[in-house]
Amino acid sequence: MRSKILTAGLVLALTAALGGVAAADARPGGRPKLTDPHPCPGQPGFTCSTLTVPLDHTGRVPGTLDLPVATADNVTAPKGVLLLLAGGPGQGGVGIISRIAGLRLPELAKDYRFVMLDQRGTGAGALRCPGLQAQVGSSDIATPSREAVAECARILGDTAPLYSTDQSVADFDRLRQALGVSKMVVDGVSYGAFTAARYAIAHPGNVSKVVLDSVLPHHATVSNSLYLTGLTAEARVLREACSVAPACGFDPAEDLAWVVRHRSAADGVKIFDAIVEYEFNDPTYRSQAAGDIIGALHAARGGSPDWLDQVVTSYTEENVDPAVYSTGLHVATLCADQRFPWGTSATPVALRQPALSLVERTLPAQATWPYTTAVATHQGFIQGCLPWPAERVGSNPPTRLPDVPVLLLNGDRDLSTPLEWAREEAAQAPQGRLVIVPGESHSIQNRERGHAGRDAVISFLE
Repeated sequence: MRSKILTAGLVLALTAALGGVAAADARPGGRPKLTDPHPCPGQPGFTCSTLTVPLDHTGRVPGTLDLPVATADNVTAPKGVLLLLAGGPGQGGVGIISRIAGLRLPELAKDYRFVMLDQRGTGAGALRCPGLQAQVGSSDIATPSREAVAECARILGDTAPLYSTDQSVADFDRLRQALGVSKMVVDGVSYGAFTAARYAIAHPGNVSKVVLDSVLPHHATVSNSLYLTGLTAEARVLREACSVAPACGFDPAEDLAWVVRHRSAADGVKIFDAIVEYEFNDPTYRSQAAGDIIGALHAARGGSPDWLDQVVTSYTEENVDPAVYSTGLHVATLCADQRFPWGTSATPVALRQPALSLVERTLPAQATWPYTTAVATHQGFIQGCLPWPAERVGSNPPTRLPDVPVLLLNGDRDLSTPLEWAREEAAQAPQGRLVIVPGESHSIQNRERGHAGRDAVISFLE
C-alpha cells in the first residue's frame, strides 16, 4: 500500500504530542480552528497552519495532537475544497502539497482549493521507532525482527491504538469544519484511497465526489493481510509485461515460481518486496536501466543468480527519514485496522501463532502461486503485527460506499495495490467508475507516463 509520491525510493515525546492541556477547540464537540497561519516555507501560494484535534476522538483518553495543515491561498475557489490524502500509512503531506498540486492536477488549481495535512503520526509529528525504521524503511513487505516490533510497541505504549484509521477519519472531519465548508472533494492515493473511502462511509453527507487512485479495499480481510491478491497478481502482470514486443519467449511467472521454491522463505519475501518496489521505477519490468527484473529472474533460473541478487539488494535497501515516511505509524495503523488469520488486534498474542500455523498448513498452493505459503505468512503485514500487543480494534465497515460520484483509477501493472483490488472496490460504489490505465503501475496521478488517468480525473472534477 505504499505510495512513494516524490521519491524512488520518535521516541514519542508525550508532552509535545499530547499538546499539554487540552485546548477548548479540540474537545469533542468543540469548534475546530486553524491556528498560527503563515506562508508555507518554499511553497508559494500555500498557507501553513495548525489543526488541534483530540488525541482520542472517543474521549476515553485525554489530550490533543497538533496536526500541520497546508491550504491553497485561493480561499474563494468556485468549486470548493479538494482534500488530497497521502499514502502509506506513514507519509506526510504538508511538505509536498505544491509538488503534488502542480504534478497531479494543475488544470484544476483555479477551481479548487487544494488542502493537505500531515496525518497523525506523520510529517513533522512523525512517530519514531528507530529499529523498525532501519529494518523496514517504507516497505509494506519487508520482514521486521520481533525485537524491532517490541521496541516500537514500547515507544508508543498505550497511545498505539490512537493511530488507527478511525482516528484519522475523525481528524479529516475536524479539518472540514475548520475550513468552514459543508462538503469536500476527497482524493487519495493508495492508503490515501483507503482513508478517502472510509471518510466517505463515515461522513457521507460531507463529500461531494471521491477519487480513489491505486485502490485498497476499504473492508479489511484476512486475504489482504496475507497479501494474497498481490502475490498471485504477479503472474498476470509479469506475463503481460513479457508479451509486449519483442516478446520474451519464456514464462516469467514460472521463472519466479522456480526461483522462490529454490530459495528460503526469507529470500522469497525479499524477492516479492523487490518486485513491488521495482514497479515505482519501471512499469515495463524489463528496462535494462532499471535492472530488468524479468531478465534477472530468467537468468537466476538458468543458473546465474548474481544479477537477480544485485537487483533485489538495490530495491530492498533504503534509508528513509521518519518525517518522510514513518514506519512506526505504519505498523500502528495496520495492526489496529487489519484482519488477520488470528482475528483482530484484540486477540491475545499467545493465541496468534497457532492460528497462523493452521493457515500455513491449510492454505492451498494456488492461493499464493507463484509464491509459497511461507512467503505469505512471513511478509511484513503478518510479522509486524504478530507480536504487536493486544489493543483496541479499529472498525472495519462492511457497508458499501455512499451514493456519491466515485472515480477509481488503477494501472494494470500495479502490484502494490493490484487491479483486482480496484475491481473489488468498484463493485461497492453505487456511482463508481473504474478507469484502468494500461501499462501503468502504482499512483496514476503522480507517476503515469501518459495523461489518460489524469484526464479522467480532470473530466470527473470539472
